[in-house]
Amino acid sequence: MTFATIYGAMVLQKAFSVEYMVQDDARQHVFWMQRFLDPDLFPGDYIADYFQSVAPAGYTAVYRGMAWLGIEPLLLSKLLPIALAIITTIYCFGLTFQLFPVPLAAFISSLLLNQSLWMKFDLVSASPRAFLYPLFVGFLYYLSRHQLLGSCVAIALLGLFYPQYVFIASAILLLRLVSWQSWRIFLSHNWRDYLFSGIGLAVAFAVMLPYALKTNEYGPVLTAADAMTSPELWPGGRNPFYHKNPFYFWLIGERSGILPPLLPPLIWIGIFLPWVCRYPSRFPLVSQLSPALQVLKNLMLAAVLMFFTAHLVLFKLHLPSRYIDHSFRIVLAVATGILIAILIDWALEVLTPFSGQLQQILAAGMTLFFTAALIFYPNYTPSFPRTNYRPGPLPDLYQFFQQQPQDSLIASLSGEANNLPTFSHRSILVGREYAIPYHQGYYREFSQRMRDVIRAQYSGDKTVVQGVIEQYGIDFWLIEQSAFEPGYFTRNRWLQQYQPEADEAIASLKSGNLPFVAEAIAPCTVFETGDFLVLQSQCIIND
Repeated sequence: MTFATIYGAMVLQKAFSVEYMVQDDARQHVFWMQRFLDPDLFPGDYIADYFQSVAPAGYTAVYRGMAWLGIEPLLLSKLLPIALAIITTIYCFGLTFQLFPVPLAAFISSLLLNQSLWMKFDLVSASPRAFLYPLFVGFLYYLSRHQLLGSCVAIALLGLFYPQYVFIASAILLLRLVSWQSWRIFLSHNWRDYLFSGIGLAVAFAVMLPYALKTNEYGPVLTAADAMTSPELWPGGRNPFYHKNPFYFWLIGERSGILPPLLPPLIWIGIFLPWVCRYPSRFPLVSQLSPALQVLKNLMLAAVLMFFTAHLVLFKLHLPSRYIDHSFRIVLAVATGILIAILIDWALEVLTPFSGQLQQILAAGMTLFFTAALIFYPNYTPSFPRTNYRPGPLPDLYQFFQQQPQDSLIASLSGEANNLPTFSHRSILVGREYAIPYHQGYYREFSQRMRDVIRAQYSGDKTVVQGVIEQYGIDFWLIEQSAFEPGYFTRNRWLQQYQPEADEAIASLKSGNLPFVAEAIAPCTVFETGDFLVLQSQCIIND
């Protein structure tokens, strides 16, 4: 708890270091919740409507409830991760202690899980997957104690916050009915096991049924065949999934691979726990392991099964690596805590009494190494804690748009557009952060908007610009002064996937043609800061 609080304080220090700060993923998942405080915000906003439609009900209810109490969603997104980390710590300590009743192991597991969570962006995002850890580790804790009510409540909450892991929980409930001995499969002979799993699976079915029956107005889900041709899913795209190198794709791909990039490095030594368990006479503390440790093996197997299932039905179960990454982090944190406790016991209580000075030095060195690696890991990792917080570098720009009518719509190809919904509470037509391709209905519209903005911004024809402005009702055009240099597209690889509009714009700029929007800069600029200009759209198309 002490370390969880300290790490949380370090995160808060970053979160509130400047006035305009937002976590990268929160720009997608949190900005539209400002509607809870002011229902008139983002009227008819296609992007806001989409992200609101895909938000799980429990996740939405938490932010709505806090908004009702007067807490702004952006502020809540900075405070929530700390509370979730502390709850996760409590459950992780309890789970490890249940599997291996040695307080040192529970402490190490909790500490490692905390460090690992603050080296990834899941918890700090305050997005639906941030709730996964307290809920799923809680499920494992109650399952290891055979507490039916707690397990079922955890499953139901998972369905309301992060439904993908209801599949993992369901697989674990099935796997606990099966055992393997001498390459033979045996079914449980205890009827209580079937009753427990049956009720748990019934809860899982009930909580997932609404998702199965729900019709998504932005669907259908992207198919594997369509995904192969989507630039967004290849390197350089918004959500790179595929890779030409099969090794990269299947093993270490961030969204497709089976090997998660878990930190800290110490967490990986947990993979040696099964080997140590084979020698209980050499490592006496192994005898303290509970049969409930099987839950970790079942979790690993469930994660691998769901990983390959998700690959088989791309992208209906979302990203395959999500089933591996979170599961392995939890398993390895617990296993490593147990293993280190066993090794320290072996070093201190087995070697030392019967050996000479060399062994005593070995024991002391091992203890010192693990202690230093655990406690002082943040000290020799400058990036700890990793937050991916994005500071807003243009406060004057955000304040300018805040003063505009609430139904204002801003068109821009600049990356700064991604910050406007969060900091200015105004709608944008497009933005790289919101180029999510998993629902074809949403992305088809988004892609068309991107092409229209590129075409209009670099066209020399007034009617083209006028047509786009009137079609979408654009009120302002945010432009970087460097946007009319041919190198602008070279520096922004993401823009180049929108063809042929991108190539046509580059060719036009190289030939020296002056876009109609560029001609309007002098008479139509209503605000300027740094490299950025804000043009009034009606001025652009007026004669």
